[in-house]
Amino acid sequence: MRKQVLILAGGLGTRLRPLTEKCPKPMVPVCGEPFLHWQILDLKEQGYTDIILLVSYLGEQVREHFGDGSKWGVRIDYVFEQTPLGTGGAIVNAVEKLKDDLEDEFMILNGDSFLRAPLDDLAGFFDEGRFDAVVTTYDNSVKTPVPNNLQVKNQMVVKYQKGAGLEQGYTCVDSGIYVVKKSIFTSHEIASRPVPLQLEEVLHPLMAIRTYGAVAVDSRFYDIGTPQRLEEFENFVKAEQAAGRLHGQEPKGAL
Repeated sequence: MRKQVLILAGGLGTRLRPLTEKCPKPMVPVCGEPFLHWQILDLKEQGYTDIILLVSYLGEQVREHFGDGSKWGVRIDYVFEQTPLGTGGAIVNAVEKLKDDLEDEFMILNGDSFLRAPLDDLAGFFDEGRFDAVVTTYDNSVKTPVPNNLQVKNQMVVKYQKGAGLEQGYTCVDSGIYVVKKSIFTSHEIASRPVPLQLEEVLHPLMAIRTYGAVAVDSRFYDIGTPQRLEEFENFVKAEQAAGRLHGQEPKGAL
């Protein structure tokens, strides 16, 4: 697959109010930079420089800040949604608007979560051709705010239940990075669904036809869904900076 990444950056961020009353959630500051800044730095570091931001609420602020991405050594395009479409609906909208500019296979990141995953390994697993979609998973060995919600067998997601937990036999949690085939968003059945349409409504039916793969990632993920989680991610960034593993400067190097 080509290294094309869609970032779902249209969330309202209602649980972060009043921070998000005048600021879109992906632009909430973390250590002096917008949250998206840290995602883009990680993508750039791993060679994923073709980025498409799917924006909605106060999305112009995102475009004004990041522009075409050249300052960060990446290329950024934007797809706007005029009304909230949900995470799955946002991707259907992007598929319809981008047409052939969107590759047949691409990666999806949530615009409010951060996971340091080996993206080439994830893409390589997808390229083996066993699945129509692949998700990163985490075993909650360092506990996150999200309980385990997936059962996985032979690198295949077989069951999902929100909030289930380990005690019910769910051994890992969806940690928020996906590689998918574009074709799963272009079927008449999906394209004709009412919105808002969530991404899990598109991906979870793949379990029934055994085409939803899973890649376990050792690193825990962070999200900024609540003030407490935002503070936790900020502490993570500070620790990474202190250890010399992350800095706040735009990486050098043009496309």
